[in-house]
Amino acid sequence: MTVLTIKPTAEDHRIAYLAALAIALMLMEAALPSPLPGVKPGLANIVTLLVLKQYGLRTAIWVAGLRVVAGSILLGSFLTPGFMLSLGGAAASLAALWLLQHLPERYFGAVSLSVSAAFAHISAQLLIVSVWLMPGVNVFYLSPAFAAAAWVFGLSNGLIAAYLLHNHQDNLQGNSQHESAA
Repeated sequence: MTVLTIKPTAEDHRIAYLAALAIALMLMEAALPSPLPGVKPGLANIVTLLVLKQYGLRTAIWVAGLRVVAGSILLGSFLTPGFMLSLGGAAASLAALWLLQHLPERYFGAVSLSVSAAFAHISAQLLIVSVWLMPGVNVFYLSPAFAAAAWVFGLSNGLIAAYLLHNHQDNLQGNSQHESAA
């Protein structure tokens, strides 16, 4: 019998901690009532933005992926249409962030990245509903309502992320250095 031993690195601990934070925000958000199905504040995206800015896209992909999978397992929606919508939205958001992070930061800071990611997220979800869940039904007539929600929540999440990045930079880096030393 072979015993497999995995020794987690400091980055593994960081990813687990940040994913747990994102999952906690996702679970809190699931308890909130929604005026329109699929419209949620996306508070966990604040964590993804912070991770992207602090540790890069690779870590952000890990955190977002773990959030979607573990969060859906905890909510009992793993492999349901809701999971597929969440996965598709997260993948589209990360693709948008990957594209936009190469542009000048002067014009594409946390706020514009958050708004762009929110629009990518809702666009992917509408596309999945239109192609897979409700083919033949024009769900794009709901686009103005979803676009307004993406704008409001993307803007508010981006402002929170920008505030945290600007005012707590030392704390975030201090935690990173502490984790690396451990």
